[in-house]
Amino acid sequence: MVGGGLTGLIATAVLAQAGHEVHLVAPKAASKDGRTTAMLNPTVEMLDAAGLWDGIEEHSAALKTMRLIDGSKRLLRAPITDFEAAEVGLDAFGHNVPNNLMCERVEQVFTNMANVQRHAALVSAAEVSSEGVTLQLDDGTELTVPQVIAADGRNSVLREAAGISTRSWSYPQTALVTTFAHSLPHGGVSAEFHTESGPFTQVPLPSIKGTKHRSSLVWVVKPEDAHDLIDLDIETLSMRIEDRLQSSFGKVTAERGLQAFPLTGLTANRFAAKGVALVGEAGHVFPPIGAQGFNLAARDISDVIATLADQEPGTEAFARAYNSRRLADVNLRTTGVDIMNRSLLTDFLPVQAGRVAGIAALRNIEPLRRFAMRQGLGAR
Repeated sequence: MVGGGLTGLIATAVLAQAGHEVHLVAPKAASKDGRTTAMLNPTVEMLDAAGLWDGIEEHSAALKTMRLIDGSKRLLRAPITDFEAAEVGLDAFGHNVPNNLMCERVEQVFTNMANVQRHAALVSAAEVSSEGVTLQLDDGTELTVPQVIAADGRNSVLREAAGISTRSWSYPQTALVTTFAHSLPHGGVSAEFHTESGPFTQVPLPSIKGTKHRSSLVWVVKPEDAHDLIDLDIETLSMRIEDRLQSSFGKVTAERGLQAFPLTGLTANRFAAKGVALVGEAGHVFPPIGAQGFNLAARDISDVIATLADQEPGTEAFARAYNSRRLADVNLRTTGVDIMNRSLLTDFLPVQAGRVAGIAALRNIEPLRRFAMRQGLGAR
């Protein structure tokens, strides 16, 4: 397992709990990850089965309602549309979890496992041969293993070594992230405001000492606007967030300044080659819409486990089987998120009419809305 982010750590623990011998190649994180991740029910079930969910739920926030709000000023505007977990028989669609807490829990689980060995180093070179995959680490260690699971991000060294090509693209957008307190309770509602520059998404956070009502924010804007927003003082930023939220959550107080991430997209043209399987952003990257990113990575991990049960690791048969499992799911989610994001950016009236009609249909046609909710949870 190469990669020490959330995906790599969870994959290590899940693989080890399934009885596999795992070498984790990843240095210890230099700092805590202050972000949060919306983990949908199938992901939570996978974590729970691997013994990773204990102690997490009480420090997370349940996502009971997903609300779409047209926050644009266009001629055609979609109606407010709620997706309720109760409508598909669930208490919640999932939970919003602090990344640092999840990482600490995962490392706690696998640190004392006899079948996990950690190499606190980076991969400096990799070679795929008939003998397996040989990794040269920057501490001088050399490892040769039959199968590598690559969770080493969008600039994956292992993907390049395996000769797997990619399709990549960029968006004229920047994602700004922060957390904020608010005077009114969120009630388990995550609100996604659709604006001319992209989504403005509030996601519930758990309470902390001294602050009862909190949420995280992903605010997608034009790059030229991002610089001005980053320079705002906390008081002005708080007022801007409250205004964008249409005061739905009362008075807002930003807890910190904004961090910026340019929006790009990437999809591998295949998700495995002999000896190397891609998970997480090594195989797919897309905008933060609909809580699909990490949950798609979680399905990567589940399909690695399923493929290991059927095929010998390190073989062409393993690569073919894993690629077959992931191809349709990844391409469907990537295309869907890309279309949704681009539909927000265009002023072309027929596209806007189609987007508004589609959201209205989801609001008014119950079977369609339930189907969409199940698909959003990862039904295949």
